[in-house]
Amino acid sequence: MSFRLLSRTKCLTLLFVSAVQISTAQEQKVKSTDPIQSVPLAAVKINDGFWSPKFKVWTSKTIYDVLDKLEGKYEPDQEDIIKEKTERGRTRNAFLNFDLVAQGKKGIGTSDGPPWYDGLVYETIRGGADLLVSYPDAKLEKKLDAYIDRIAAAQNADPEGYINTYTTLNRPTQRWGLNGGDDRWQHDVYNAGMLVEAGVHYYQATGKTKLLGVAVKMANYVTKVMGAAPKLNVIPAHAGPEEAFFKLYLLFKTTPNLKQKLGITVHEDDYYAIVKYWIEKRGVFADADGSRARISFGSYNQDHIPVFDQQTIEGHAVRATLLGTGITAVANYSKDGRYLNTADHYWDNMIGKRMFITGGEGAIANDEKFGADYFLPESAYLETCASIGAAFFSQQMNAIHANGKYIDEFERVIYNNLLSSVAADGQHYHYENPLISKDRRRWNWHSCPCCPPMFLKMIGALPQYIYGHNKNTVFVNLFIGSDAHIDLENTKVGLQQTTSYPWKGGIRLQVNPEKSSAFSIALRIPGWAMGNENPFELYHSTVNGKLSLTVNGKAIEVKPVNGYVSINRNWKKGDIIELSLPVEPRLVTPNNLVKTISGKTAIAAGPIVYALEGVDNPETDVFHLNNNSILAPQYKAGIAGGINVIAGKSISNSMPINFTAIPFYAIGNRGVYPYKVWLD
Repeated sequence: MSFRLLSRTKCLTLLFVSAVQISTAQEQKVKSTDPIQSVPLAAVKINDGFWSPKFKVWTSKTIYDVLDKLEGKYEPDQEDIIKEKTERGRTRNAFLNFDLVAQGKKGIGTSDGPPWYDGLVYETIRGGADLLVSYPDAKLEKKLDAYIDRIAAAQNADPEGYINTYTTLNRPTQRWGLNGGDDRWQHDVYNAGMLVEAGVHYYQATGKTKLLGVAVKMANYVTKVMGAAPKLNVIPAHAGPEEAFFKLYLLFKTTPNLKQKLGITVHEDDYYAIVKYWIEKRGVFADADGSRARISFGSYNQDHIPVFDQQTIEGHAVRATLLGTGITAVANYSKDGRYLNTADHYWDNMIGKRMFITGGEGAIANDEKFGADYFLPESAYLETCASIGAAFFSQQMNAIHANGKYIDEFERVIYNNLLSSVAADGQHYHYENPLISKDRRRWNWHSCPCCPPMFLKMIGALPQYIYGHNKNTVFVNLFIGSDAHIDLENTKVGLQQTTSYPWKGGIRLQVNPEKSSAFSIALRIPGWAMGNENPFELYHSTVNGKLSLTVNGKAIEVKPVNGYVSINRNWKKGDIIELSLPVEPRLVTPNNLVKTISGKTAIAAGPIVYALEGVDNPETDVFHLNNNSILAPQYKAGIAGGINVIAGKSISNSMPINFTAIPFYAIGNRGVYPYKVWLD
């Protein structure tokens, strides 16, 4: 998110531009396929040597830490919020905003935190809701219920069901950024979307309808006032509401009896209509007759030309990746080829020309945006939220295309940029994740703390992405120790996965169908394990280890199709699949078109990218990696909860030098030291 205000473009100019840019693309149905469906959260339980200890920290500390700090319970350690506390005598409290609105306060000219603080509250509730499914916690549920009561009270103060505390308290006549307002700053539509998403997830997790009712009232108001003429011509100034309102539509479409339980008027088709409006009216700044002109948010908000004409992923990286996620979700449902083409263009450009080796996105600090093709500097911005948005986007692309390359990039994010954003103690964070730094420090809390809630959204949802299925195939996407129960068309299948991944490459799957049945199990074979570091050759590596696959001890030839080896047979209870992946250390080099890191090399092992940190390598600045260097993994229990380090020898000033590389995600856990990923 950005504090920078939008530079307004003259509406008259936009009318002429829009007349030229309005897309002529017509809806085209793509061939109906059998998409991959995620396994419900309640059907997967993680029991894993790598992930389970982390979830213990996140569920016992991080979720509470984020909620407490949103409530103002923290000691500032950033200069701007230290100053703010000194001047105001207290830290900012997101929930106080709801209380003031509930008291009928309006236009008082002050509120706590940035305009998107409401949205961060809702995102945290959404993440907490998903965590409740996998890790039931009565204390957390009670805490969330109390917050929901305060949110509902704030909404009840407005007869139309509108709720956005910043706008109500500061700009009550400028809803949606109109009448001289600015939704790029106000985040009215974004906050509405995050409320809707939280309402859906909290209902699905707990069966409670109070927050869902708040969300529906807000959604009803949104669809009443904006959309096709004669309504207001408004699109989100920050993507995210597209997928959120689509989830609300699907919830009522698939559970129509919920309407009676809720006791609120629901017209779910209106929610779907506004989703399509928000997507299709980007880059279209007025109606065909010139009426209902609006300002343009430009490429910053993917609003420079019509979406279906966009060939590259541009602008603010969080906005862009969340828009891609929403577009792909609609494409999967509607089979509209225009949506799918845009999603393909976004993803291919992002992964093939603009993705960093850790899965980070967004090269440029100004506007937190994507850079040009192949502009991948070590010091890039790489906001945590952007990488997580890219992971959500990649998961949706896997669902529609059933291709393992999308999960390859999802996996790249979760083992690198995602994990680097939260310290091992679960209570300190990174906003940016550059690949080189001299003095970067994890913060206790931030003036724009958008990353911890986004982190919670991803880790809350993570269990349901380990496996997928369609009518007659189980997809094994991630190698995380777990038990799962999956419903296929003709049988129910239990899976038990055990592994020491990512430190070791062995994966064992016990297959337990309800009855002996014929179906397929498709195992993802990561691209890096086959010598394909990137599907578009943005990065290159050579893997020397062996890859093997057996079923009940009998070797299976590994010839992946679309990133999976599909085993079709009559499965019976107790059948065993064993996959061995080559997680030995390897060297990764960039494409020659990436001039910013030309001649440099990085170290990786399995899905994990490594860095050299000054605490282990006092001569980092003069270090040169030798292609003949011996790289030996060693497990160290005392760093970041236990990691594999890579010990090696190389050359410095023609003299041999020992070095130690640690996973990129583990940096910054032993103090503030320089580090770097790309080595000479």
